[in-house]
Amino acid sequence: MAREAIKARERKRERLVAKFAAKRKALKEAGDWEGLDALPKNSSPVRLHNRCKLTGRPKGYMRKFGISRVTFREMASAGKIPGVTKSSW
Repeated sequence: MAREAIKARERKRERLVAKFAAKRKALKEAGDWEGLDALPKNSSPVRLHNRCKLTGRPKGYMRKFGISRVTFREMASAGKIPGVTKSSW
């Protein structure tokens, strides 16, 4: 489980990216690179990292579900994810 501070930092980055998205797009179209440099570093979408929405685990992230592989397996085995069943043949 990730520390709360790390999860909070990632949420803060997501808010900054959303807040400055329109401004970044306008500055890029205008070619104003100095204006882009003046924006906060964390407002760049490149700095975001995919993390599990439940545990905050940074590795083994499944984009389709938004959770890590460990959490996915636990929830799928418990039948908490609709349309996902354990295979058997």
